Amino acid sequence: MPDVHLERDGAVATLVLDDTRRKNAMSPELGDALAARVREVARDASVRAVVLSGAGDAFSAGGDLAMLERLRAASFAEARAFMLGFYARYLSITELDVPVVAAVRGPAIGAGLCVALACDLVIVDEDSRLALNFASLGLHPGMGATYLAPRRAGPERAAELLLTGRRFTGRDAAAWGMALEAVPAEHVRPRAAELAAQIAGNAPLVVRALKKSLGLDRAALAAALDREAYEQAVSYASEDLGEGLRAASEKRRPAFSGR
Repeated sequence: MPDVHLERDGAVATLVLDDTRRKNAMSPELGDALAARVREVARDASVRAVVLSGAGDAFSAGGDLAMLERLRAASFAEARAFMLGFYARYLSITELDVPVVAAVRGPAIGAGLCVALACDLVIVDEDSRLALNFASLGLHPGMGATYLAPRRAGPERAAELLLTGRRFTGRDAAAWGMALEAVPAEHVRPRAAELAAQIAGNAPLVVRALKKSLGLDRAALAAALDREAYEQAVSYASEDLGEGLRAASEKRRPAFSGR
């Protein structure tokens, strides 16, 4: 079963997404494990900073394709409600009152990249393969993509990445402001841990207050998530999503019909 490991180094807690067989694909089960670990960390007043990483050679390959296929059989209301709950599992990291540093080694695709962008700071593998590839699957973006990507990269770059779904590298992400730094793969976790330790060494009341002052606009994020869940429920009923999923499975370009 997918799991999320909790590691401690002094006042720094590290959460590690672990479903290595599927490159940490985002399933409800992995989301449940993350939300449970987040609750555990939130109850521990000795934690002053958190690192979020992925096990193996990937941060996250994105949404579980089998899950997306199952949702095609759901009603509009069922799909919309499911997606709102799905987002909440993973974006529970935004509810922590201490800073979270994403350590992105290897690919971070679609919703997986969104979870990294929801963190306070991002350290990325310079050669990581990254994408907001929802449109190339025939699926409206979710997991806060339409709020988080413009917040990081600016509206025009975010629009380009979301509309094309193209791949880009960790170096690109750092150049566009989507990540703080791009470093060699073997330095990602150590650099994220170093930053977290520096944060944890500062006055905790001030750091927690700064987290609020610098943090997400929760009303704007909630509005984006509500809109995304609606549009994703529409996408699940489309022929284009079926074609996108088949093309992904067959490793070919999709031929969308607009239906």
